Amino acid sequence: MSVETSRSVILLRHAKADWPQVSDHDRPLADRGRKEAPSAGARIETLGLTPELALCSTAVRARETWRLAVPELSKRPRTVYEDRLYEASLGELIALLNETPDEVADLLVVGHNPGMHALADALAGDADGDVLARMRRTGFPTAALAVVTFTGGWKSVEHGVGTLTEYWTPTQV
Repeated sequence: MSVETSRSVILLRHAKADWPQVSDHDRPLADRGRKEAPSAGARIETLGLTPELALCSTAVRARETWRLAVPELSKRPRTVYEDRLYEASLGELIALLNETPDEVADLLVVGHNPGMHALADALAGDADGDVLARMRRTGFPTAALAVVTFTGGWKSVEHGVGTLTEYWTPTQV
Protein backbone atom coordinates (compact mmCIF):
# COMPACT_ATOMS: atom_id res chain seq x y z
CA MET A 1 0.00 0.00 0.00
CA SER A 2 1.40 3.38 -1.02
CA VAL A 3 2.05 6.03 1.60
CA GLU A 4 -0.05 8.31 -0.61
CA THR A 5 -3.10 6.19 0.19
CA SER A 6 -6.18 7.91 1.55
CA ARG A 7 -6.52 6.95 5.22
CA SER A 8 -9.02 7.34 8.03
CA VAL A 9 -8.62 7.40 11.75
CA ILE A 10 -11.85 6.66 13.60
CA LEU A 11 -11.82 8.06 17.13
CA LEU A 12 -14.31 6.56 19.55
CA ARG A 13 -14.63 7.76 23.12
CA HIS A 14 -15.70 5.02 25.51
CA ALA A 15 -19.40 4.91 26.38
CA LYS A 16 -20.87 6.25 29.64
CA ALA A 17 -19.15 4.72 32.66
CA ASP A 18 -20.43 4.01 36.13
CA TRP A 19 -18.79 5.32 39.33
CA PRO A 20 -18.51 2.31 41.68
CA GLN A 21 -15.88 2.15 44.42
CA VAL A 22 -13.10 0.86 42.16
CA SER A 23 -10.00 2.43 40.62
CA ASP A 24 -10.63 4.72 37.66
CA HIS A 25 -9.04 2.16 35.32
CA ASP A 26 -11.51 -0.50 36.51
CA ARG A 27 -14.73 1.52 36.11
CA PRO A 28 -17.34 -0.46 34.12
CA LEU A 29 -19.98 0.90 31.79
CA ALA A 30 -23.21 2.27 33.19
CA ASP A 31 -26.55 1.05 31.84
CA ARG A 32 -26.62 4.04 29.48
CA GLY A 33 -23.14 3.13 28.22
CA ARG A 34 -24.20 -0.43 27.46
CA LYS A 35 -26.93 1.05 25.23
CA GLU A 36 -24.64 3.66 23.60
CA ALA A 37 -21.79 1.35 22.60
CA PRO A 38 -23.67 -0.77 20.02
CA SER A 39 -25.04 2.45 18.47
CA ALA A 40 -21.47 3.65 17.93
CA GLY A 41 -20.58 0.36 16.23
CA ALA A 42 -23.69 0.62 14.04
CA ARG A 43 -22.68 4.17 13.03
CA ILE A 44 -19.22 2.97 11.95
CA GLU A 45 -20.89 0.27 9.84
CA THR A 46 -23.41 2.75 8.37
CA LEU A 47 -20.52 4.98 7.29
CA GLY A 48 -19.03 2.04 5.38
CA LEU A 49 -15.80 2.18 7.36
CA THR A 50 -13.84 -1.06 7.67
CA PRO A 51 -10.86 -0.50 9.95
CA GLU A 52 -8.14 -3.11 9.61
CA LEU A 53 -6.80 -2.37 13.08
CA ALA A 54 -8.41 -1.25 16.34
CA LEU A 55 -6.36 0.14 19.21
CA CYS A 56 -8.33 -0.03 22.45
CA SER A 57 -7.45 1.32 25.88
CA THR A 58 -7.03 -1.34 28.54
CA ALA A 59 -9.47 0.48 30.85
CA VAL A 60 -12.53 -1.66 31.61
CA ARG A 61 -14.99 0.92 30.23
CA ALA A 62 -13.10 1.14 26.92
CA ARG A 63 -12.83 -2.65 26.54
CA GLU A 64 -16.55 -3.03 27.30
CA THR A 65 -17.39 -0.31 24.77
CA TRP A 66 -15.41 -2.12 22.09
CA ARG A 67 -16.85 -5.54 23.04
CA LEU A 68 -20.39 -4.14 22.57
CA ALA A 69 -19.63 -2.08 19.43
CA VAL A 70 -17.69 -4.65 17.38
CA PRO A 71 -20.61 -7.07 16.76
CA GLU A 72 -22.24 -4.27 14.74
CA LEU A 73 -19.37 -4.33 12.22
CA SER A 74 -19.52 -6.61 9.18
CA LYS A 75 -15.77 -7.23 9.44
CA ARG A 76 -14.00 -7.41 12.79
CA PRO A 77 -10.61 -5.67 12.75
CA ARG A 78 -7.53 -7.01 14.47
CA THR A 79 -7.62 -5.55 17.98
CA VAL A 80 -4.66 -4.48 20.10
CA TYR A 81 -5.30 -3.51 23.72
CA GLU A 82 -2.96 -0.63 24.35
CA ASP A 83 -1.99 0.50 27.89
CA ARG A 84 -0.67 3.79 26.55
CA LEU A 85 -4.15 4.95 25.50
CA TYR A 86 -5.24 5.29 29.13
CA GLU A 87 -4.66 8.91 30.23
CA ALA A 88 -2.69 9.59 27.03
CA SER A 89 -1.73 13.15 26.19
CA LEU A 90 -2.21 14.58 22.71
CA GLY A 91 1.48 14.05 21.95
CA GLU A 92 1.30 10.43 23.12
CA LEU A 93 -1.76 9.81 20.96
CA ILE A 94 -0.06 11.22 17.86
CA ALA A 95 3.01 9.07 18.63
CA LEU A 96 0.76 5.98 18.76
CA LEU A 97 -0.74 6.87 15.38
CA ASN A 98 2.78 7.35 13.99
CA GLU A 99 3.55 3.72 14.95
CA THR A 100 0.71 2.34 12.81
CA PRO A 101 1.97 0.19 9.92
CA ASP A 102 1.35 1.72 6.49
CA GLU A 103 -0.48 -1.48 5.45
CA VAL A 104 -3.36 -0.14 7.58
CA ALA A 105 -5.59 2.24 5.64
CA ASP A 106 -8.24 2.69 8.33
CA LEU A 107 -7.52 2.69 12.05
CA LEU A 108 -10.00 2.77 14.91
CA VAL A 109 -8.98 4.08 18.35
CA VAL A 110 -11.12 3.49 21.44
CA GLY A 111 -9.97 5.87 24.13
CA HIS A 112 -10.78 8.59 26.61
CA ASN A 113 -11.30 12.30 26.92
CA PRO A 114 -9.77 14.78 26.87
CA GLY A 115 -7.50 12.88 24.46
CA MET A 116 -10.02 11.81 21.81
CA HIS A 117 -11.42 15.34 21.49
CA ALA A 118 -7.96 16.92 21.48
CA LEU A 119 -6.73 14.50 18.82
CA ALA A 120 -9.70 15.05 16.49
CA ASP A 121 -9.37 18.80 16.91
CA ALA A 122 -5.59 18.81 16.39
CA LEU A 123 -5.61 16.58 13.31
CA ALA A 124 -8.32 18.72 11.72
CA GLY A 125 -6.22 21.84 12.39
CA ASP A 126 -7.55 25.26 11.55
CA ALA A 127 -9.84 24.12 8.75
CA ASP A 128 -13.33 25.55 8.76
CA GLY A 129 -16.34 23.39 8.32
CA ASP A 130 -19.73 22.60 9.80
CA VAL A 131 -18.62 19.22 11.18
CA LEU A 132 -15.60 20.69 12.96
CA ALA A 133 -17.63 23.65 14.29
CA ARG A 134 -20.28 21.26 15.68
CA MET A 135 -17.64 19.13 17.41
CA ARG A 136 -15.97 22.17 18.93
CA ARG A 137 -19.35 23.46 20.11
CA THR A 138 -20.64 20.22 21.63
CA GLY A 139 -17.41 18.74 22.98
CA PHE A 140 -16.85 15.01 22.78
CA PRO A 141 -19.43 13.21 24.96
CA THR A 142 -19.28 9.54 25.85
CA ALA A 143 -19.57 7.19 22.86
CA ALA A 144 -18.92 10.09 20.47
CA LEU A 145 -17.27 9.20 17.20
CA ALA A 146 -15.06 11.33 14.95
CA VAL A 147 -13.52 10.39 11.61
CA VAL A 148 -10.48 12.22 10.32
CA THR A 149 -9.23 11.50 6.80
CA PHE A 150 -5.80 12.30 5.40
CA THR A 151 -3.41 11.25 2.66
CA GLY A 152 0.06 10.01 3.42
CA GLY A 153 1.78 7.58 5.74
CA TRP A 154 1.03 7.17 9.43
CA LYS A 155 4.46 8.53 10.29
CA SER A 156 3.36 11.86 8.74
CA VAL A 157 0.38 12.30 11.09
CA GLU A 158 0.66 15.65 12.85
CA HIS A 159 -1.40 18.73 13.67
CA GLY A 160 -3.56 19.88 10.77
CA VAL A 161 -2.85 16.89 8.52
CA GLY A 162 -6.46 15.82 8.06
CA THR A 163 -10.07 16.72 7.53
CA LEU A 164 -12.79 15.97 10.06
CA THR A 165 -15.34 14.23 7.82
CA GLU A 166 -17.68 12.82 10.46
CA TYR A 167 -18.69 13.68 14.00
CA TRP A 168 -21.46 11.69 15.65
CA THR A 169 -22.88 11.37 19.15
CA PRO A 170 -25.39 8.85 20.51
CA THR A 171 -28.00 11.59 20.86
CA GLN A 172 -28.12 11.74 17.04
CA VAL A 173 -29.64 8.24 16.83
